[in-house]
Amino acid sequence: MFLNDQETATDLLYYEAIAKTVVKLIRESPEAPVTIGVHGDWGAGKSSVLKMTEAAFADDKRVLCLWFNGWTFEGFEDAKTVVIETIVDELRRARPASSKVAEAARKVLKRVDWLKLAHKAGGFAFTAATGIPTFDQVKSFFDMATAVLAKPQDHLSLEDMKSVAEQAGDFIKRAPEDADHLPEHIHAFREEFKELLDAADIDQLVVIVDDLDRCLPQTAIATLEAIRLFLFVERTAFVIGADELMIEYAVREHFPDLPPSSGPVSYARNYLEKLIQVPFRIPALGLAETRVYVTLLLAENALGTSDRRFIQLLGAAREDMKRPWKSRGLDRKTVETAMGGTVPPEIDQALVLSAHVTKILSEGTRGNPRQIKRFLNSMMLRHAIAEERGFGAEIQRPVLAKIMLAERFYSEFYEQIARLTAGANDGKPEAVARFEDYVRNPAFEDDDDDKPVGKGARKAPRPKATPLPAEAEEWTKNEWAKGWAAIDPLLAGVDLRPYVFVTRDKRSSLGGLAAASHLEGLVEKLMGPRMMARGAGQEIAKLTGPEPEEVFDAIRGRILQEDSFTTEPKGIQGLIALVAAHPPLQRRLLGLVRELPTAKVGAWAASSLGNCFTETNTAAEFQGVLNGWAEQTENKVLQTAAHAIASMKKA
Repeated sequence: MFLNDQETATDLLYYEAIAKTVVKLIRESPEAPVTIGVHGDWGAGKSSVLKMTEAAFADDKRVLCLWFNGWTFEGFEDAKTVVIETIVDELRRARPASSKVAEAARKVLKRVDWLKLAHKAGGFAFTAATGIPTFDQVKSFFDMATAVLAKPQDHLSLEDMKSVAEQAGDFIKRAPEDADHLPEHIHAFREEFKELLDAADIDQLVVIVDDLDRCLPQTAIATLEAIRLFLFVERTAFVIGADELMIEYAVREHFPDLPPSSGPVSYARNYLEKLIQVPFRIPALGLAETRVYVTLLLAENALGTSDRRFIQLLGAAREDMKRPWKSRGLDRKTVETAMGGTVPPEIDQALVLSAHVTKILSEGTRGNPRQIKRFLNSMMLRHAIAEERGFGAEIQRPVLAKIMLAERFYSEFYEQIARLTAGANDGKPEAVARFEDYVRNPAFEDDDDDKPVGKGARKAPRPKATPLPAEAEEWTKNEWAKGWAAIDPLLAGVDLRPYVFVTRDKRSSLGGLAAASHLEGLVEKLMGPRMMARGAGQEIAKLTGPEPEEVFDAIRGRILQEDSFTTEPKGIQGLIALVAAHPPLQRRLLGLVRELPTAKVGAWAASSLGNCFTETNTAAEFQGVLNGWAEQTENKVLQTAAHAIASMKKA
């Protein structure tokens, strides 16, 4: 019933090809240090590729493969030293009986003490290249700590300062004469680490770094700076899974004084490209790949991973995805061939459902596997709830999926359908049926086909179409809604009340304790003054998955509770900042604009929101709203402002 959201044990997306290429690259040049980036959006499948890479080295005793999750160490005092110490500790654990390894590890960890001392000093500058403090920096701290001990201050812990001073003094006594020369110190660190690899008796060290793009900027940069220490250490390979845009953002936040660019490439991009020698980008799923993925997910859920029929289907899918540009999305003919002419009912249902939802699901999620999986999870869990309540037989999954597509990707449209369903005695809203019929069978005016063909020929005039209900008339102006109406199954004649009931958890403000606990604070900031909203840029940028939409819906709900819109309501600036960071929300912002009561809206709606719509379709639709405001006469203030803005855009 439930699709696990963790890294999948079964490669449904044929990402094995990427993992095999990464492994091949590492094995072909064991002596040379290499850093490989596996890039992709949140939920694209980076962790799955990294898991497959790790599994490929599992049986190789000459290669030590370590897994480091940067997010796990979020909040540690110094993530930089954690990375290095973790690597050294893993090498010691791999060879617990070796005295040579223990001694070599001790020497490397001594170098790490420089980082710890500098961190305890509270603010010594780290070098941009390595993050290692100089000998003079540590000596300065030792002198300072000794002076403080002579006259302790109330805000300092005497025991803490004494401990740090003793460590610093001990280190200075043991330091070599050239310790104040940074290049020699870096060289010594790398030489000592090579000795550790020799003592461990391995051919290659492979360190896999995951979830770096989930970390706060300081943690992400600290981890990357630690990795830079190893860039010239032979027999080391780093495989880093991260969204490169988030890492660029972390670089800009951590080094705010950097100029914006150097030639055609930004400094943030240069930083990443110098660190990542070989980048692999996981592409978003296309239409055919989405259909294959949906079919496999549903079939695996129904049959189980070890079922012979699923294994046959997976084999056919693998063959189909070798050339995605030729794929038909694992259609029925392909499946029938793979199944020997008979399609099991479980796979048949998966084929039907994937055919219905693929197009809009692919566009709405932008081919993101995790979002696709979450949509299907939600659908199956809701169906299960309906069965437990006793009306599961009244829920057809294709119909439920269609309703959920509206709920997930166009919430205002869904809310209108829910409202109309509640108002219809039989739960069959006329507006929905008429709208679907309009989209599938448009009523054209007389055209060339209706003209007389021969001399004296006459043709009966086409009957005039009945005017659409007001809601349906508004939907005809929206391309997304028309695309939704065009997909099967038809909802005409279907009692939608069970479907609205089972999807009624759609909310206008944050719901669920998990969401509220870490997003409610951001919502409050975005509801605040302009400067407060703009100052929340870092938190906005870190939102992932459904979080941007949850925050948007929370603010939207509070805005629509206002009685007056003559002046800009609180939250509008927050939405502008949110949409700028997450452009897919432009469609939701346009829906909010259409919900505003024309008679009560001030000039701000015309002047403040236009720059938010950068996508071609939404920009054109907002222009249509603007033209409508300019033509109406019930609100003169809005009319004047809209007319002026529309004129400027035309000019």
